[in-house]
Parts: sequence; C-alpha cells; structure tokens
Amino acid sequence: MNKKILDAELDLNFHLIAITTQLKGYRLCFLINKFLNMGFERMEFDYCIAYPGVITKFFSQFYFKNSNENEFFIFANKGSEGILIPELKETDYIMLLKNYFDKEELAITLAGIKQINEIQVAIQISPQKLKSKENLIF
Repeated sequence: MNKKILDAELDLNFHLIAITTQLKGYRLCFLINKFLNMGFERMEFDYCIAYPGVITKFFSQFYFKNSNENEFFIFANKGSEGILIPELKETDYIMLLKNYFDKEELAITLAGIKQINEIQVAIQISPQKLKSKENLIF
C-alpha cells in the first residue's frame, strides 16, 4: 500500500501581542479604541476550537479593520473550557494583527497599549515560538 505524506507549513503571517490586565474584554477594547483611535467591536460569535474527541472551547473575540486593510483581533486567552494558548496561561488577551507589516506602526501600537494604566503587561510574542500556534490559524 502506498503512503503519501502531506508536508504543509502553517501560514504564520501575523503578529501577536500578549496583554495582561484585570479588565473585561469590552472595557479593554473601549480603552484601546479611545487611546489608539481604533474601532474594536465584539464579534457576533465566539472564537471556537474543536478537535475530534476533545471538548469544544469558546473564546470571546473582538475585531477591527483599519483603512489600510490591516485586521486586528483580540481573543480572550481564557475561555469556557480552557486556555487558547496554554503556554501563555498568565496572559488574559491575545491581540492578533494580520496584514500588518510595518515594524514602526507595530511599535507605535504596542507603545500605545502600554500607555493604558489598567494594562499590566503588553509584549510582542513570536508566533513561531508557540507550541499551540495552530489555535490561531483560522
């Protein structure tokens, strides 16, 4: 019997910012909208991770798309049945930035998030270094 092996690489063409705060998701997005002039809105459906034979996990998510076609997502790292990125269990929210290639703009966004007093920690995370990076592919 012939075996075929599928060798595929994950598309990790995005940036991540890990955010630690005591704020609820809607309050975090309100402050980011206010301080960074963004327009995050709660998405109608929660982000869902479902693997066969495993409990389905749901995480609240917020979305914003700017005039440059850059997409921003904020996911709660702690959801209904577990943690979205287990290796970042101390992190409360993950901001995912798609189509966002300008390093200077990324630094400005990160610095702006750090200026919000209610945020304890905001750091950039490399998606390549995460073991559970497949949880962020959608």
